[in-house]
Amino acid sequence: MRIWRASPEEAPQVAELLAAFRDWWGLDWPDDASFLASVRRLIVREDTEFLLGAPAGGASPAAVTQVRYRWSLWWEAEDCWLEDLYVRDEARGSGLGRAMVEEVLARAAARGCRRVELDVNDGNEPAQRLYASLGFETGKAGGRDILMRRRL
Repeated sequence: MRIWRASPEEAPQVAELLAAFRDWWGLDWPDDASFLASVRRLIVREDTEFLLGAPAGGASPAAVTQVRYRWSLWWEAEDCWLEDLYVRDEARGSGLGRAMVEEVLARAAARGCRRVELDVNDGNEPAQRLYASLGFETGKAGGRDILMRRRL
């Protein structure tokens, strides 16, 4: 397997994989052009990383993850947010998803992050099992953390 940080020149491959993730969810928005424009905007930032993964050294990318970093007052360090992880159907079960998350964890630790957070759809049991097997937890003692959001 090979995992690497995508370069600005690889923005089209990143956007293509993110569009495939959108399609996997059965969605039709954002459109392909919007994905590409957003990836081009974010890929040059120091607080964002897109990682690409291939099942073999010379193979085309079959996985993508978007990782965002932000400073946390509560931890006196950066937080890492694993925003997206997608593995093409033909690469699922190969260990590529696990390797991608392990790389995120290693990169976050190297930056000095003290935690990595993510959200996962409650119907996506394979992803939940993957994250749990890598030490992710769903709450604190005495209660569960709940992700809340408000669209504007």
